[in-house]
Amino acid sequence: MKVLIKNKKAFHNYEVIDKYIAGISLLGPEVKSIIKGMCSLAEGFVSVREKEAFLRQVHISKWTGTHGFESDINETRERKLLLTKAELRKLHKQVQEKGLTVIPLALIYSDTKKIKLEIGVCRGKKNYDKREDLKKKQMKLEADRKVKIR
Repeated sequence: MKVLIKNKKAFHNYEVIDKYIAGISLLGPEVKSIIKGMCSLAEGFVSVREKEAFLRQVHISKWTGTHGFESDINETRERKLLLTKAELRKLHKQVQEKGLTVIPLALIYSDTKKIKLEIGVCRGKKNYDKREDLKKKQMKLEADRKVKIR
């Protein structure tokens, strides 16, 4: 599995509680754009209804082919996620809890030549949590540098 696009803001702004891998319903030009890296997950989120889940506000740029052909697909359209009934029920229960949301974490190109979406059930971080994470990251970098020097 190869990660095509990663949502870096998600790990900074949210605490990931649970992860799922979902199929995503895409059109041909969208697949080409994603493989070329012309996609942004930063503003995206997943809306979960009783029996369905939809990816919303994810921007996939229009594909311009070799002959100047440009697709006329809406760049931020709602895309259906393909999950099992059990996963959908579990997601729906988790979203009903206070303060939890479902956001896209990464777009993955699977071994079966399909594009999958890694989604996470997340809780928003407070500012002091973000500062702690930055301190830990900085300390780890410094420790790695010291080990590399020796």
